[in-house]
Amino acid sequence: MKILVTGADGFVGRWTCRELLDAGHEVIGGVRAVPGGPRAPSGWERRLAGVRWIAMELADPASIEVALDGGPEAVLHLAAVASGAAARANPVGAWTTNCLGTCELVYAVERASVRCRFLLASTGEVYGRTANRPSREIDPIAPCSPYAASKAAAELAVAEVGRRTGLEVLIARSFAQTGPEQRPNFVVPALAERILDAARRGEREIVVGNLEPVREFLDVRDVAVGLRLLMERGEAGSIYNVAAGRGVRLAELVGRLGAIIGWPVTTRFDPVLRRAADIPYLVGDGSRLASLGWRPAFKLDETLTALVASLRGEPAAGATGRANS
Repeated sequence: MKILVTGADGFVGRWTCRELLDAGHEVIGGVRAVPGGPRAPSGWERRLAGVRWIAMELADPASIEVALDGGPEAVLHLAAVASGAAARANPVGAWTTNCLGTCELVYAVERASVRCRFLLASTGEVYGRTANRPSREIDPIAPCSPYAASKAAAELAVAEVGRRTGLEVLIARSFAQTGPEQRPNFVVPALAERILDAARRGEREIVVGNLEPVREFLDVRDVAVGLRLLMERGEAGSIYNVAAGRGVRLAELVGRLGAIIGWPVTTRFDPVLRRAADIPYLVGDGSRLASLGWRPAFKLDETLTALVASLRGEPAAGATGRANS
C-alpha cells in the first residue's frame, strides 16, 4: 500500500514510518520545508532510507495537492501540535494546526477524488475527566484542554467528510505514548531528565507537579504497530482506542524511573507545575483494536529502560514491536 504520512519526522511519525516500511508498504513522508529540502530526522537516515520525503505544509493547499498527486492509497495524518503545554501556551495556534490544518488536508483529499483510507491520529484526552474506568469508544467526550478540544474538532471534520462522500475515514484515539528518543517536554522523559540531573549533582530530591493522576503509557513502537494495523484492517467509519487498559499513578512512575536509573529520589511538590485541568484518570479500553490482532509487545519497564538509554545517548532500541501480525 502507498501511504502518505504527515508529520513523518515526529516522535510517533518516525517510528510508524519504520513500522510501515518493515511491513512492506511504500511510504511518502510529509514534513515541513527546511533548507536543503525534506529529509529524514537526524540519526534516522538509515532506518528510514525507504521513505520518499516531500515538503508539505498544512497551511499551504498547493503543497498538499502536490503530495496527493502521487496517488496515495492511504493517508495517515499525524502532523499536529502534540504537546499539551505548547497548545496551552498558544491555543489559537493549536486550533489552527490541529483542526483547520486537518480540514485543509481532508478537503484536499475530497477535491482530488483520491479514493483512499484516511486515518486521523487523535488522542484519548478527548474523553476528559468523565470516567474512573478505562474509556471506551462509545463513551461521551468532554475535552478539557486546547489540545484535546482541537483534536475533537478535527474528528468531527473528518467524520463529516466520510459520511458525506464515502471516504474511508478512521479515527485512532491514542493514549499517552513514550519510549526511546521522546523529547523532554513530555511528562515521562521530563521526569527521567530530572532524576538523571539529580544523579549528576548527587541530590536525592526533584521538584514535580501533581503526581496523583493515573495515566496509561504505551510504548511508541506498540502504537506504531496499532496504527499500521488500522491502515490495513480497520473498519471504515470507526473509532479505535490505541490503548491497553493499564494505568499507573505518576508517583509510581517516578519510583520506577528512579530504580531503572539507579538513583531513587524523593519529590517536592511545586504548585506552579500543577495543571488547572489535570485529568485524574486517563486509561483506555483497547478491546476494539485488539480484535484486529494488536497486542502490546513491550512492558512498561522495558519502555522506560529504552527511554532512559536514549536520554543517556545510548543507541536507540532496534525492535519495532512487530510481534503483532
